[in-house]
Amino acid sequence: MSVYGMPVEEIVAFALAIAAAGIVSGLLAGVFGIGGGAVLVPVFYQVLGLLDVDESVRMHVSVGSSLAIIVPTSIRSFMAHRARGAVDMELLKSLLIPVPLGVVLASLLAAYISSGGLRVIFAVIALLFGLRMIFNRENWRLGAEIPGNPTRGIIGMMIGFFSTLMGIGGGIMNNTFMSLYGRPMHQAVATSSGVGVLIAIPGTIGYIWAGWGNPLLPIFSTGYINWIMVALVIPIALIVAPYGVRLAHWLSKRHLEIGFGLFCLFVSARFFVSLI
Repeated sequence: MSVYGMPVEEIVAFALAIAAAGIVSGLLAGVFGIGGGAVLVPVFYQVLGLLDVDESVRMHVSVGSSLAIIVPTSIRSFMAHRARGAVDMELLKSLLIPVPLGVVLASLLAAYISSGGLRVIFAVIALLFGLRMIFNRENWRLGAEIPGNPTRGIIGMMIGFFSTLMGIGGGIMNNTFMSLYGRPMHQAVATSSGVGVLIAIPGTIGYIWAGWGNPLLPIFSTGYINWIMVALVIPIALIVAPYGVRLAHWLSKRHLEIGFGLFCLFVSARFFVSLI
């Protein structure tokens, strides 16, 4: 028996893989203040490859669908952290313009950049942050206070720009930014969930625009957003995200950082191999 030319058992396997990614991404959204895109994008890319989706749009759909999923998960995570009083609202308000501006610029670029170009960006940044997670030291500091504008605005724009090209919620980058200036990890995680909202909403709109009318898109896609993937992952991620928030407030993060860092290195290597 088959559906759209695919054996039912393969469809079930794909659905289970995506569902598992939803669980992990939801937990990561709460624990690290990230949208889980670092998990979703490589899983989506592999699934779309197995479905024989054209290589030229495979990475774009993976990134765009990840951003769409991050919208509700980041909002849910942000609300949970804010309820605990952990979000630096003053800092978040100062990023209301720079971060979305970076998102818009990245969305414009996404309409023209190749699949290979997106994979290079993802692989390089995943490598850097994987190493940062593994070798992170609490005494690594650039200063005692987060800089003001224009430096803060430029950094915010860069966070929005590169996060949108990777399909992530910006948590990894914003966590690094805040921790390098002495902010407590819990506050960095909580504030990063808000940054994820600033990235995911305009990023989703941007990827819909960037892929509009592309004839190579898989079934049930609007631009570079595939609604099958979105519909499968969002309910699962929303359910598990609050549990990640709980973990973030009582669990030591060192082992989680190492594990996530190793995952980033694996994903980076996988994408580099795919470019050969």
